[in-house]
Amino acid sequence: MEDSNLKKFTPVQFLNFALGFFGLQFAWQMRIILSGPVTESLGASPLIYGLIWLAGPFTGMVVQPLVGALSDKTISPFGRRRPYLLGGALIASLALWIFPNSADVAKFFQNLTGIQLPALTALLIAAIMIWVIDACINIAQGPYRALIPDVVPPEQHSIANSFISLAIGLGSVVAAGTAPFLKLVFNYQMSVNAQFVMAALAFTLAMIWTCITIKEHSLRKEVELVHDAEKEETSFLDSLINFFAMSPEVSKICWMQFFTWIGTMCLLINFTQYSIHTIYNVPDLSTADVTTKFYFQEAVTNGTNFSSICFAIFNFICFVVAIPIGILSAKHGNKKVHIISLISMVAAYLGMAFTKSHFAVAALMGLAGIGWASICALPFAMLSQFIKKGTEGSVMGIFNIFIAGPQVFVCTLVAWFISKCSFFVGDTININHHWEYVFIIGAVCLLISAFIAAKVNEINE
Repeated sequence: MEDSNLKKFTPVQFLNFALGFFGLQFAWQMRIILSGPVTESLGASPLIYGLIWLAGPFTGMVVQPLVGALSDKTISPFGRRRPYLLGGALIASLALWIFPNSADVAKFFQNLTGIQLPALTALLIAAIMIWVIDACINIAQGPYRALIPDVVPPEQHSIANSFISLAIGLGSVVAAGTAPFLKLVFNYQMSVNAQFVMAALAFTLAMIWTCITIKEHSLRKEVELVHDAEKEETSFLDSLINFFAMSPEVSKICWMQFFTWIGTMCLLINFTQYSIHTIYNVPDLSTADVTTKFYFQEAVTNGTNFSSICFAIFNFICFVVAIPIGILSAKHGNKKVHIISLISMVAAYLGMAFTKSHFAVAALMGLAGIGWASICALPFAMLSQFIKKGTEGSVMGIFNIFIAGPQVFVCTLVAWFISKCSFFVGDTININHHWEYVFIIGAVCLLISAFIAAKVNEINE
């Protein structure tokens, strides 16, 4: 009855609904592209860089389920989800400003206290800021996903998630493309600090707009549903048991997500380093002296700009195909469209593993963007068919475990593997790493995910 009272969204309303996710993705994209060069300049090896990236999965596995469940139960004049959307954005924005200034912050504390701080203090500050950024993005992301079943009728869930994919694509395109555009058109190289300030503003302003314009339902009915659910679920274990009890298909969807996100994070975590070190042949600079770092500074900048261009292409294709994917999935089923999209991503990965051509890599990133658009939307649409009313936040939080958990694998084992796959660059002093190997690992995992997706039985089949 509650679902039948939800009014259908118009395209304009969907665009407005997705605007907050534009800002969220803007911030996360900047963190994806630039965290590698920033932390490497502070002394992070490939393995240390991977361990720093553990911030994402650990905060995702802890924060999203907790915040999702809390948002289901939150009673405030500001609503159930909105306090988490705005709070997460404000704290993340502060951390986005501090992160690229970690070395200056370390110097400030050293001058203030008069204590000689260890050389890696700046790297430690940067790592802490990444953890704060990722935690706050997770604080906002889970309740935002839970807004879809809150305010959108069930028959429009696929379209709603596709508009989220559209916002993810557009936010990432603008975030990734701004610095290369300014360099290409005006010959102005935007500083790393300025790019992070831009991300902080985008995240905060977009979430403020969403909190102002998206109206949540009356709390009374929602809280009654949550209390009913609490009678059945008294602990996280109970929530987890009931999560898998929704349908046998839920387990398949979770395993599908698990392997999908191993493959996805192989690209998202490592592509900038792949661009710098594989495409532009820059050796590992984590232990290099000042002279070596200065010598390769221009190549690092060019590699970072190339990565930004490729991410812009990747996310532009996501933006372009997001709505068509939603329409096709509504017509032919989520599963079929998702499998085809995953296979396109596999082909792109295999191509990038075996080429150094700038043009080919950029084109293959565009092909991978088709899979990314599907990953950002259809698994959530597949799961939403089985969600019990009143548990949307906790369900999305638990589901995020199967997004965050696989990242631990990439941040540890894959990072360790890449750190061991080193070779000398022209002499016996500088070394490099085979960053292209991450795409072979990712392609295998995405193929497994497509195979599992084929086994899922959707309700409308």
